[in-house]
Amino acid sequence: MNTARLALAATALLASTALAACGSSADGAQGSAEGGAGGKADVVLRLPDPGNNGFLARGKKDGSLDQALAAVHAKAAWTGSAGPFAPAAQALSADQLDVAQGSITSAVAALAQKPGFKLFAQTAPDGVGEGILVKNDSPIKTVQDLVGRKVAVSQGGTSEYLLLKALERNGVPADQVQRVYLRADQTSGVFNSGQVDAWATWNTFSTPTIANAGAHFLVDGQAIGSDNYALWAVRNGFADKHPEVVKAFYAYLRDNGRKEKADPAAYLNVFTDSGPTAVTPAEKDVAVNVSRQAAVADVISEADTARFGTVARFFADQKVTKQLVDVKPYLIDIDTLGGGAK
Repeated sequence: MNTARLALAATALLASTALAACGSSADGAQGSAEGGAGGKADVVLRLPDPGNNGFLARGKKDGSLDQALAAVHAKAAWTGSAGPFAPAAQALSADQLDVAQGSITSAVAALAQKPGFKLFAQTAPDGVGEGILVKNDSPIKTVQDLVGRKVAVSQGGTSEYLLLKALERNGVPADQVQRVYLRADQTSGVFNSGQVDAWATWNTFSTPTIANAGAHFLVDGQAIGSDNYALWAVRNGFADKHPEVVKAFYAYLRDNGRKEKADPAAYLNVFTDSGPTAVTPAEKDVAVNVSRQAAVADVISEADTARFGTVARFFADQKVTKQLVDVKPYLIDIDTLGGGAK
């Protein structure tokens, strides 16, 4: 799924780090983009490294992604690492990434700037892997119990959206709950030590927290009626010049997403079963349950577009964005990309 979920200072720091990493990796990849099928130079598709889990990690390890891209004279170059969409969006606009994943909530925040990317694929909202976490022994039993409490959120994307959506749905004024803005990857210690009362987050962080830290969802995405789609974005120049590569990559996302959904356990710990990136035995059941209920990549339909607009309106109403963002001009019809149906 991968989101503008950072406090402003942290966003700037992450963005500069990601841009540097992406630039150095991409330069090397571009320099070696020779010798494609039939002597034709390969197009290099730059995307964030997938880590240790999921079908993209499998595709990197077994070469299946490059095999799929070879049919359109392309190959993958893994740059930096997958993470919040804010720095990835900047890297796309700066011609240092070609595709990246984020959420519609983080995309809306990024589109409020001067984006150099468009959205070409969607995955329906994660109803069971994201929500608001509380400790199992917490006195907080309902969303109304969050009044006067501290809730950790990352600013401007999925995390803040989940909290605000839960409050609105349960009739709790947003100003009666204290938002504590933290980077998602730095929140677990704060939550586990009790410095905040709850944590609005997504499956990357909820899975280990539920499995290892005695926590559960107060409400999940389904309970709050979340419209938080996961999305794939592509750099404008790349989509214009290489539509056949974008189509081939989309087909890989769709087809291999279905395979992972059918057998989630086979896509865990692709490179290693130890260390900080490994899914532990305690986390496995949680991760498998989330993946089995997850959607897979698909085209962006008119119904999806309407729900994107609902998110944009919600963020404008909640003053997360300064004005209403029109998402429609930044959407790609993958079936007709490049002038023909797939």
